[in-house]
Amino acid sequence: MTAGTEAKTSGNGAAASGVAFHVLIAVSVCHLLNDVVQSLLPAIYPTIKATFRLDFGQIGLITLATQLTASLLQPVVGHAMDRKPAPYSLVWGMISMFGALLALAFAPSYIWVLLAAGMVGIGSAIFHPESSRVARMASGGRHGLAQSLFQVGGNAGQSLGPLLAGLIAGQRSVAMFAVVPMVGMVLQFKVGGWYKARLVGTGHAHDHHARPHSGLSGGKIRATIAVLLALMFSKFFYLASIGSYYTFYLIDKFHLSVHDAQLCLFVFLASVAVGTLIGGPIGDRIGRKLVIWCSILGVLPFSLVLPHASLFWTVVLSVPIGMILASAFPAIVVYAQELLPGRVGLVSGLFFGFAFGMGGVGAAVLGQLADRTSIAFVYQVCAFLPAIGLLTALLPNLDGRKA
Repeated sequence: MTAGTEAKTSGNGAAASGVAFHVLIAVSVCHLLNDVVQSLLPAIYPTIKATFRLDFGQIGLITLATQLTASLLQPVVGHAMDRKPAPYSLVWGMISMFGALLALAFAPSYIWVLLAAGMVGIGSAIFHPESSRVARMASGGRHGLAQSLFQVGGNAGQSLGPLLAGLIAGQRSVAMFAVVPMVGMVLQFKVGGWYKARLVGTGHAHDHHARPHSGLSGGKIRATIAVLLALMFSKFFYLASIGSYYTFYLIDKFHLSVHDAQLCLFVFLASVAVGTLIGGPIGDRIGRKLVIWCSILGVLPFSLVLPHASLFWTVVLSVPIGMILASAFPAIVVYAQELLPGRVGLVSGLFFGFAFGMGGVGAAVLGQLADRTSIAFVYQVCAFLPAIGLLTALLPNLDGRKA
């Protein structure tokens, strides 16, 4: 099978019959369920912090346990699935999430909380690479749209976490959310059936021998991947400052209650979901590079103002920050998939894994910085991270980048 054939099967997926929206909706809902479980952890950090008497550094290590586990495993899973597809492996990701919730609900010590966090990371590592591939297979050639629909499910799940956390009345009540991954198991089994049928119908929908983008040398491709990862660093390191510490920032600076701070976090995460939804389709129309330019660097004026704003303007500014910054991720993932056709699993695993890793490292580093200085100082430092977006100028213009 040639690289061109692979693009028609694995890349376009449902090209012959258009976008398989029922599959895209299913994987998006599964992404929502996966990330609801994942987002419950940071949403209940204040409860965990009080229960086990933790400092900010220990809170950061919980995020690191989740994100680092997912970061290391996702490229491995993606590469393995490029070589040997396993459609029903998606179910195992939800099983790991189910076990993580039970472990968290009955954790007797901080070590058990870290182990539960690691299980969440394992579940995400199994889920993301293959689900991203399924979304591309179902795209009908509209790769940006498919990637946005897939990712927005995750963003919606992340935004629901803080709201659902309000239903938690103590550590044991976390167990009631075990129903979430149970629903995910059923949906993933159905998606696995569609995936398996596609493999049977096309022979083998993956081609790990497919050549990279024909217009670029190997060195240029490696340099381009490095630039993309640097852009991802700026995006997710900054997002870590909000995802893990926004509630603490609002409580410390504006004396909000935990519930009100969680509602403000929901506003930010909802804006991230909207940005993710629009980023992919816009990239299909105007090109991925332009979307990356606007989203990474365009957020800089807002991030610089945020640490000096009042409560009202802090909440207001969080909306464009979330929307603009989030629009980059679908464009970056599809850009990288076009750069390395035939490596959909590896690319998805690498970039989702790197995103998790940067979020985890960012949470740990920023937690230590907050302990030594203050939460307010963390936001003053992170305000300059979007300036790394200037590196977008080094990205080549890929042929056929418009749908």
